[in-house]
Amino acid sequence: MIVCVCKSVSDRKIRAAIAEGMDSFDELQFELGVALCCGKCEASVRDVMAESGVCASRCGIEQREHVAPLMFYERQAA
Repeated sequence: MIVCVCKSVSDRKIRAAIAEGMDSFDELQFELGVALCCGKCEASVRDVMAESGVCASRCGIEQREHVAPLMFYERQAA
């Protein structure tokens, strides 16, 4: 399946690059050119990386476990 249409990069090519030792999104972006033109493929590239077990943190996307509760304040008239 083609992941990056702009550079014609398939999921197989991404997996092969990972097998050769590339273990970060930045390396894949530099070597394969993914997400450099329109950027629409970035999430798909990160998904392929996560499926390949390269990084548990979704390759740079932080997963916030301890988020402060959202609070709303009512504005008082003067």
